[in-house]
Amino acid sequence: MNKAKRHFAIKEIILSKAIPSQEELCVDLKKRGFDVTQATLSRDLKELGVDRIHSDDGMRYVLGTEGEERKMKSLIGFEITGINANEAMIVIRTLPGRAPGVASFLDSLHHPLLLGTVAGDDTVMVLPSSIKKIHAALRDVKDALVERAGQR
Repeated sequence: MNKAKRHFAIKEIILSKAIPSQEELCVDLKKRGFDVTQATLSRDLKELGVDRIHSDDGMRYVLGTEGEERKMKSLIGFEITGINANEAMIVIRTLPGRAPGVASFLDSLHHPLLLGTVAGDDTVMVLPSSIKKIHAALRDVKDALVERAGQR
């Protein structure tokens, strides 16, 4: 079975009940047809941004926000068709209808070099906090949005 299906199963298990240990998670995964090693499970948990926290019932795994941010970055990278800048502004081109989501994601980062965004249907204008730092802002926008190699 593939990694995406395994990741989905891990998230489903963690969201449905308290899982205190990797051993218990392995057992639940095995019941679903996934025979994973501890090393593979450890990597999966890291990739998904799963955290282990102390709750009223003891230790348990939870989906962390870091994993969601990585997932969003990965998905948003597929929506971007181009990123360009001049001396005063960064312009991001997206697939039709995707600009509002890209702008919202950028705004949620609360990045100190970004003053704000304005989104249309397939274009996002990103205003830097200072035109003197446009190159750094452009680099950071690309880093925040584009995970796939060759899209920079």
